[in-house]
Amino acid sequence: MDKQQEGIVLEVVGNHLAKVKTSRHNDCENCGACPGNSALVLEARNDIGAKIGQRVAIEVKEVNMLKAAFIVYILPLMLVFIGAVIGGSFADHLNYQPLWFQVIGGTIAFILSVVYIKFFDSAARSDSKMQPMIVRILSND
Repeated sequence: MDKQQEGIVLEVVGNHLAKVKTSRHNDCENCGACPGNSALVLEARNDIGAKIGQRVAIEVKEVNMLKAAFIVYILPLMLVFIGAVIGGSFADHLNYQPLWFQVIGGTIAFILSVVYIKFFDSAARSDSKMQPMIVRILSND
């Protein structure tokens, strides 16, 4: 299921992008991780040619939201755990106390997860399938 939101086109960027001001949906309001007001400006694909000031419907693929949430929230936790386990087994192999090896392994794994998140973010921004899309014009204000 895809999520649809309403917004107002603030700016048209090139032929196929628009900056749209929209209110946060319930998932964002419940999270509360982002500071600020209840409005959000995002770039959306504008294949239908919406113009500045028009009220539009934006669609965000739910699969993309779930994938991004997994990569940002769950993947670092998993990698820290795996890094700590690998560090502990490396310490056992060298006959050392495992604590510092676990800390170092977890830290290295966390740093690698942050690097991957940065890579994923830049790849998602350039992938048109991951971007929100204007699906219809609601009014011509």
